[in-house]
Amino acid sequence: MSFVTAAKARLFYRWDGPEGLPTLLLSNSLGSTHAMWDPQIRELSRHFRVLRYDTRGHGSSDVSPGPYQVSQLARDVVSLLDALELPRVSFCGLSLGGMIGMWLAANEPARVDRLVLSNTSAQLGGPDLWNSRIEAVRGGGMAAVAETVIERWFTPAFRQANPEIINRIRDMVLGTPPEGYAACAAAIRDMDQRESLSRIETPTLVIIGAQDPATPPEHGRFIAERIAGARLVELEAAHLSNIEAAPAFTNAVLEFLTAAS
Repeated sequence: MSFVTAAKARLFYRWDGPEGLPTLLLSNSLGSTHAMWDPQIRELSRHFRVLRYDTRGHGSSDVSPGPYQVSQLARDVVSLLDALELPRVSFCGLSLGGMIGMWLAANEPARVDRLVLSNTSAQLGGPDLWNSRIEAVRGGGMAAVAETVIERWFTPAFRQANPEIINRIRDMVLGTPPEGYAACAAAIRDMDQRESLSRIETPTLVIIGAQDPATPPEHGRFIAERIAGARLVELEAAHLSNIEAAPAFTNAVLEFLTAAS
């Protein structure tokens, strides 16, 4: 297993794809790990050397004391890039990963070549929503929220047709450290990047799920409207569109990232 240290926390990372290709960094959602991107790796690694990592508080990365901030999680990415001597990468993030990507593109633009923001928001929910979720996981562990999370991540039809996938994702949610989840939930609670969107000049693709209750389609449209030149793709999926609509998601990302400037 490979780790780098960022602000006294070890971050797990892994590579897929041959050396010599351009680097694409993938950033996971709240309550998941780098493995959420498994459906994309075969195709993406034909065109990119794909770098995945576990967000602080998730997977094999350390759970440092919270609460976290989105800026802190984004600086973790900068530390990862610095440690691996990567001056500039393309970035694809979903949900919390997209929030991290927005911060990077607005505040560290030299580090991001092209940007994919999927199923994400510049500001999401009120404090009461996030505080109740934080209290739930601290009191009852991830089992207290796992089923609700799964229901918001996938449409009923997908859940019914794909029990093996759902069980695997449920295990991922249940395996998330509750304190890490709570600390990242606080980062989302305290985030508001609506005013900084207009500073993003990085070529950007915004992906929305037509049936996403977690980050509704209008949140993605808001982002796309405020980033000059941003493209918008809508998929028939709920929140984890990279899994529910995997071929369409992968094709949209590849088409955008490999298009001529």
